[in-house]
Amino acid sequence: MTGQYLIIGSAIVIALVIVIIILHFIRKVEMKYYRDRIKNLEVQRNIVASTPVLLELSKVEPIIKNDRMEEKYNKWQDEFIKLKENRLTLIDDMLIDLDIYIDKRDYKSCGYRMAKVEMEIYKVREAADHILGEIKDITLSEEKYRSIVTKLKTKYRFLNKEFQNHKDLYGEIQESVSLQLENIERRFLDFEKVMEDNDYNEVVHIVKALDAMIEHMEIIVNEVPDVLLMSKKIIPNRIEEIKNTYDEMVKQEFPLDYLNIDYNLDEIKKNIEVILEKVNVLNLEGCMFDLKTMLEYLDSLFVDFEKERLSRKVYDEVEGDFSKKIVKTNKLVNDIYMQLDDIKKLYDLHDEDVEIIHKVNKELVVINDDYKKVINKVEVKSSPYSVVNKEMEDLTLRLKALEVDLDKALKSLGNMYDDEVRAREQLDEIQMFLKQCKTKMRSYKLPVITDNYFVQLSEANEAIMEVIKELEKKPIAITILNTRVDTARDLVLKLYNTTNDMIRTAQCAEIAMVYGNRYRVYAEVSAGLDDAKKKFYVGDYKKALDIAIKSIEMVDIDISKKLFNNEGY
Repeated sequence: MTGQYLIIGSAIVIALVIVIIILHFIRKVEMKYYRDRIKNLEVQRNIVASTPVLLELSKVEPIIKNDRMEEKYNKWQDEFIKLKENRLTLIDDMLIDLDIYIDKRDYKSCGYRMAKVEMEIYKVREAADHILGEIKDITLSEEKYRSIVTKLKTKYRFLNKEFQNHKDLYGEIQESVSLQLENIERRFLDFEKVMEDNDYNEVVHIVKALDAMIEHMEIIVNEVPDVLLMSKKIIPNRIEEIKNTYDEMVKQEFPLDYLNIDYNLDEIKKNIEVILEKVNVLNLEGCMFDLKTMLEYLDSLFVDFEKERLSRKVYDEVEGDFSKKIVKTNKLVNDIYMQLDDIKKLYDLHDEDVEIIHKVNKELVVINDDYKKVINKVEVKSSPYSVVNKEMEDLTLRLKALEVDLDKALKSLGNMYDDEVRAREQLDEIQMFLKQCKTKMRSYKLPVITDNYFVQLSEANEAIMEVIKELEKKPIAITILNTRVDTARDLVLKLYNTTNDMIRTAQCAEIAMVYGNRYRVYAEVSAGLDDAKKKFYVGDYKKALDIAIKSIEMVDIDISKKLFNNEGY
């Protein structure tokens, strides 16, 4: 047991020793921390004390030439002396107190006192820096302000040169600009005088005034020519052009009241007068912006005019097409209504099969009413063409939609009615095609027209007559009608091809014979051309062409290329 107590006692002693050592180390570290902070505060205090205020004041002494400067010099000197003798002395006392608190190890009070010392050092440093700054404003004024004025002089010379070189662009305000430039020159002289008197308080005002005057003059020199040009030439000319265009379009019955042209142009003229008055007193604030806004508005009027012209042109085209379409649609719907009972009987239709026709008719009535309203607007000139054009486009879309529904209605009546309409249309086309064949044949005076042509012509005429007979029958046999139409179309196309081949072959033969006349010095060629000529006049144009080509090839092997590839002839 005694051994155990001994071990426990030894452990306790060792633990106490360790705790004592640790506490001693902590106190030592804590003391060092506060000592270091005090040293840092002392360094900051010394930095403030070494502020070169007195050095800068020594630079002020030689330039004291007036009572105001001397008053400032004495003020700065007194303030710095008070700062050193009173406030820095107070800081020294506070630092001594901090050493006492550390020796007493009263770190809580020491931390609070350190904060107060730091705050006081900060205030003193700010005061010293403020004094130093005011002094440097004076000691560095000459160099600083001369540098600024040198730059201002360079800018002034450039502006003056620009004005003198383009003096004629400034019109009646030349004298005002010249006077302003003279004022700037006088301010430069004032600057030299106050610099000579070392009146730096006045220097600041003069430099600021110079900067403001030159900045204003820069705006004057750069913008006045453009402002005058726009105010006196560009915009007035543009107004005159717009007025002429407006009057011309009004004579052409364009509804342009919505643009308020007369009122807006009068307002622009008034604004230009105000701008010119401002320019006369060299006040350009907002002038260029206002002029650009006016010019943009005037340009927009030309766009509006062109828009109205284009809208009118489009309207005329759209309205013309629409008028034709709606007349055609009205006629078609009316015809369907007139024949609706017969069609129902003819094609065995019921009421529900023609219901879509009634819907189409109701919509067509509404479209007709809206169309009349648009036409009335145009006649009384109550709406611009850009507006009525959009309304016409809307009507066109509605009519197209109605036509789609009408197509469905017609299909609901059966394919037989469609086939009949189609057959009549194709008959017109076939007859027109046949007429073209006859006209083309008559236009070329061939010596002989072959029997083949007349046979095909007769067959085509007979086929067309068969189509007409089928269309006149009631009821119409659609299958037979379609067959008749197909036959007639094929025969007319055949006649058309025969006509073209005959005329083309005759033309080629004639060209070949005329070309070959240059080789008639050769007996064989001459004989061949005579033979070709005989064939030509009896209507055998193909044979005539073959004989002529073969005859000429005896002396000119490239005759085919020359004739048919447009070479040499």
